[in-house]
Amino acid sequence: MQIHLWQAILIGVVYYLGQMGTPWVSLAGTHTIMRPLVNGALVGLILGDPVQGAIYGAAIQLPFIAWIGAGGAVPMDTALAGTLGTTFGMAAGVSPSVAITLAVPISLIGTMIWVLHMTVDITFVHMADSAAEKGNLNRINLLHVWPPQITMFIFSVVPAMLAAFYGSGPVKAIIGDLNGTPLHVLTVIGGILPALGIAMNLRAMTNKGVLIFFLLGFMIAVYSKLAILAIAVFSVIIAYIYTTLFLKNNAEGKV
Repeated sequence: MQIHLWQAILIGVVYYLGQMGTPWVSLAGTHTIMRPLVNGALVGLILGDPVQGAIYGAAIQLPFIAWIGAGGAVPMDTALAGTLGTTFGMAAGVSPSVAITLAVPISLIGTMIWVLHMTVDITFVHMADSAAEKGNLNRINLLHVWPPQITMFIFSVVPAMLAAFYGSGPVKAIIGDLNGTPLHVLTVIGGILPALGIAMNLRAMTNKGVLIFFLLGFMIAVYSKLAILAIAVFSVIIAYIYTTLFLKNNAEGKV
């Protein structure tokens, strides 16, 4: 699959919208677009096959399913992993498992971009401090939004665009050279990484009162043979009842 320049630019924009601190998609939620499942589908839409993009994005999502950024620290860049992982996977025509092995190191490169972007933003903080000393509220508001967003746009769109436009060809060639046992090894590794992500997520579910809901969902999925959409609807209903009745009553009882 050949990626055109306009497609590469749009892929870069998708990566930008998935960055933490991007205010333009607050209704949809930055933490939604940064998920590989979502940005993978958007990349697939740009490349002409949103279903295939969602398949790649869902596979890439699994190793990062327990991802969390605390205190501004970004251990892995899930947005870059989803956008470029899906891009390279679709361009090279490899299986989703191989796309996972491509996405994980890409996510680590994304952390470098994030650190560089935040380092540059320190300049705007000092400029805002100077404006605060002068009581210039309008300048503070300007420095709070526009310079950091312009910087983030440049640091996000440009690298992702260049990687998508110039990198898809070399990646496809490398995958072709690895055909056979090396590619099989990558596929096996790609199958292990989702299990690691799920294991990390299960570890977070071992708290009292949480694991029971996971077991309930697992039993329903295995023995009821319901579609995942129906199970999701039941889950939303159970979560609503639990949060509005049980937790609310407990909170009122403590007061």
